Amino acid sequence: MSRSESHPLLPGEELVKKGLADLARDRITEHALLVLIAAPRLRQLGFDIPQRPHCEPYEHELYDRLAERLGDGAHPYYNSLIRRIVSYEASLEREMSRGSRPD
Repeated sequence: MSRSESHPLLPGEELVKKGLADLARDRITEHALLVLIAAPRLRQLGFDIPQRPHCEPYEHELYDRLAERLGDGAHPYYNSLIRRIVSYEASLEREMSRGSRPD
């Protein structure tokens, strides 16, 4: 699923785009982990997100990476990422329910 440049980005869409691009390149980045966390709902919205076997929950790995990079700032940043991805999913659901399905 993609959106054409004529549509404004939904809140958090840039995170999803980066995460999907990283997953397509088989790279597990912070953005890719965020997309994998949101994968069940994103799949329901029509995204093709591959299943990835993983030792620990994606949430834990994302938080650990953020803590390594941001120290004490990891917790609020992690929470903001989760809020943004949830906001994106909700915005996309509203858009789709109005019939203006993304390209």
